[in-house]
Amino acid sequence: MSGTQPFRLGTGGSIDRSRPIRFTFEGRTLTGFAGDTLASALLANGVRLAGRSFKYHRPRGLVGAGVEESNVLVQLGEGARSTPNVQATQIPLYDGLVAKPVNCWPSSNFDIGGVNNLLSRFFSAGFYYKTFMWPTWHLYEGFIRRAAGLGKVSEQADPDRYESRFAHCDLLVVGAGPAGLAAARAAAASGARVILAEQDEAVGGALLWNQAEIDGKPGADWAQAAAAEIEAAPEARILLRTTVTGYHDHNSITMVERLNDEAVCAAEPAAARARGWVVRAKQVVLATGALERPLVFAGNDRPGVMLAGAVRHYLARYGVMAGRRAIVATNNDDAYRTAVALHDAGVEVAAVVDSRGAPGGSLAADLAARSIPHFAGGHIEETRGAKAVKAAFVRGADGQGRWIDCDLVAMSGGYNPTVHLFSQSAGKLRFDEALAAFVPDVSVQAERSAGACNGAYATAGAIAQGHEAGIAAAREAGFTASVKAPKAGVETAEAAIGPGWRETRAKGKAFVDFQNDVTVDDIALSARENFVSIEHLKRYTTLGMAPDQGKTSNVSALAIMAALTGRTIEETGHTRYRFPYTPQPFGVMAGRNRGDLHRPFRRMPCHAIHQALGATFEEYGGWLRPAYYGRAGETPHQAEQREALAVRQSVGIFEGSPLGKIEVKGPDASRFLDLFYANTMSTLKIGKVRYGLMLNEMGIVIDDGVAARLGEDHFLVGTTSGGADNIAAAMEEWLQCEWLDLQVTVSPVSTSWGVVTLSGPRARDVMRAAGTDVDLDGAVFPHMSFVNGRVAGIDARIFRVSYTGDTSYEINVPTRETAALWQKLTEAGKGLGLGMTPIGIDAWMLLRTEKGYLHIGADSDGTTNAIDLGWGHVLKKKVDFIGKRSLLREADQRPDRLQFVGLNIADGEPALPIGAHLVVDKDGREISEGYVTSSGYSPTLGKGVALGMVRGGRARKGEKVRIRTEQGLRDAVIADPGLFDLAGERLND
Repeated sequence: MSGTQPFRLGTGGSIDRSRPIRFTFEGRTLTGFAGDTLASALLANGVRLAGRSFKYHRPRGLVGAGVEESNVLVQLGEGARSTPNVQATQIPLYDGLVAKPVNCWPSSNFDIGGVNNLLSRFFSAGFYYKTFMWPTWHLYEGFIRRAAGLGKVSEQADPDRYESRFAHCDLLVVGAGPAGLAAARAAAASGARVILAEQDEAVGGALLWNQAEIDGKPGADWAQAAAAEIEAAPEARILLRTTVTGYHDHNSITMVERLNDEAVCAAEPAAARARGWVVRAKQVVLATGALERPLVFAGNDRPGVMLAGAVRHYLARYGVMAGRRAIVATNNDDAYRTAVALHDAGVEVAAVVDSRGAPGGSLAADLAARSIPHFAGGHIEETRGAKAVKAAFVRGADGQGRWIDCDLVAMSGGYNPTVHLFSQSAGKLRFDEALAAFVPDVSVQAERSAGACNGAYATAGAIAQGHEAGIAAAREAGFTASVKAPKAGVETAEAAIGPGWRETRAKGKAFVDFQNDVTVDDIALSARENFVSIEHLKRYTTLGMAPDQGKTSNVSALAIMAALTGRTIEETGHTRYRFPYTPQPFGVMAGRNRGDLHRPFRRMPCHAIHQALGATFEEYGGWLRPAYYGRAGETPHQAEQREALAVRQSVGIFEGSPLGKIEVKGPDASRFLDLFYANTMSTLKIGKVRYGLMLNEMGIVIDDGVAARLGEDHFLVGTTSGGADNIAAAMEEWLQCEWLDLQVTVSPVSTSWGVVTLSGPRARDVMRAAGTDVDLDGAVFPHMSFVNGRVAGIDARIFRVSYTGDTSYEINVPTRETAALWQKLTEAGKGLGLGMTPIGIDAWMLLRTEKGYLHIGADSDGTTNAIDLGWGHVLKKKVDFIGKRSLLREADQRPDRLQFVGLNIADGEPALPIGAHLVVDKDGREISEGYVTSSGYSPTLGKGVALGMVRGGRARKGEKVRIRTEQGLRDAVIADPGLFDLAGERLND
């Protein structure tokens, strides 16, 4: 034995005994070695009870050695890097590792929650559906949600980095066991681009713990040699610690590569914790192996009851004994190898209990040569022990039963091919009666399965299938492989499995799903209550819904349900495996797209200037834009009022660079825009600008803006800031899918042009002071027109359009010149003795509300059509446009639809709250007749101004209405939108 590790062998395994590692588990400081996992180190230190079950809080210990582990989930790390529900078998040991079991308090050894086990008769499947209904679910909801779950997610932000990568290859091989290595080796020799992904830290798969001979070498040595051949190929690579998490359409594969542990990431902030991969592969070979099934008998969940293959795994790979006196229970030949390996390592094997008559080959003789008792035709019915297994009740073929003392039960109910990726690829499974397992049947994508995942459990068969799959996949990808197939040594022929899905003769809880505490009795209850569909069984009992996704439980459960309902397992069916089959951190799904990079904000060309002016930024359509420019001691409302008043009294400067700008050019440009807009654009004269609405096929307004005719076949389409990308995409879609005959080019140029707007009665004075070659006289350069010219020495497109209702100039210049234009205009204004107040979005919206201008998304929603906005005239003036047919429907022309109107209130009254509803009293109940969409207090008018959507609003102008607010009812009068400069004198000056 090895020092303070009582269950560690003095020799053997692939660990490095010269490198001890200290770690902490549940407050205890323990020691392992480099190469250990947390699971193997716990076993070596004699930690048997390492967790508690979810529902009953029963004592639990390790049951597996890999991704199938369902019992020992831990909270890994502390603070911000604390990660819940990590399988101990998946954690490579490192110095300073800190872990504790989940779902137990105050400790795993003494858990208050264990009282649930005493009350388990009341916690059967679906108990919460039946129990917590009276008087209302909400009475219990908070408590139940607090009790749900296992580990605890840290409330601090994850400080680790995660990377993302995209790749293409000719062949992706999943799994580096004998089949996967053979496939990748054959394909790599052909010159194909090959990626071999393996979730373990080493290649070899089962060769790392099973005795096998390939090409005259021990299996593990052959695996290393094969890996070296693959990596020597110029177009091949092996990714270790890489889990393939999903198989998607068109041979798109998602993978997660684990790069560094938390200790490395804490010491080196630049080090990435993991990398997410998305791989497009011409061909895929799945060599994902198989997972061992537990046997189902009473007390099969006690610590010390483990999968036989896992026991052998710990022994061969880590030099760890899972116990000192073992019973091996099986219905297949593979577990005999565990019995022999345990005996040869010095573990007393008290019995091998085989439910069949006899094993294959010389296995029975191997037991006899070691004087290991053999119970052919026998069963384990139950176990006993408080916090670990102490004995098992064995009944022999003669019907006689006896208790046999033990501290380890190594059980094997056969193997389930790991077909989750095949199933995700839309492949069809079939149930193989000889293997008592589901295996791949019909492939849908460019995929092949090989090895144990395809039912070839023996090394020779796995290698042969893998080699053949690699050559065939390379050929399909356009490469010819000519490499000699590996040859496995002679193996003993195995007897057929004798499936036994549950032990029925003993009383006590027999668990099928260890992680979610689902028993045989739960499945029987589901059948009695007619939840016999597999999907219903899954949800009613929570079978297979835990983090382990039913890796060891699903097939046994299907078989038990089949027996209870008189169906075959094939007829009973199976659920479709979900992505991801193996849990992965959310961080790796996001990669670097988190924090400021989660949804990167666009910044305007003058962003630094706005910062220097004290702007408070908010997001508008993905852009960071100044909401207001606060001064010392000023509230946001006061800043908004000051800025709005400056525009009305003098001049304000505003950056509108995010406005959508799309150039439409070609012989059919005007025809195209007539179809795309609800109003006519073909009659627009060169140098003129026209406002227009854009609709979808349902007649719903999706955007608005102004279009300018730059030339005979050249238009500049303006959109809202948030709609720029969507409108450009919609234009392309219509041109490419519907109007293929139109000769039109659509070019989004929003980010190529910066926009600085001057608005207010002194705007023209500032333009002249800055210097321009454009005649700014209103008769020469009227509202709704544009010219090309120079402003402050910069070439520009100058538009006389206004969103404020005041004299305005939108000056478009190349993006790189925007900041210089802002500075020169500001200097020109100061030279005139003007304040040149910078204007934020808040004041800009108040100004347009005063004028009564529509704002898409604020005054409209996904149900607002063009007629609702007063655009019914377009139905008579235009032959066709997107959405016209929908507008002709009776439902779209109903007079009682919500319509866009103004809401006037008395002078001096404060603004109405946005969202407040217009109400009428009907039979003692307030019924909504519409709501306020835009509102604010106008310093110019001295009262609140508002716009709204009101049922039948246009026919109700002049009607007094009541508006429900938190302070009570308010009065308003329905009117035309807008109160400022109704004659348009300021606008057209």
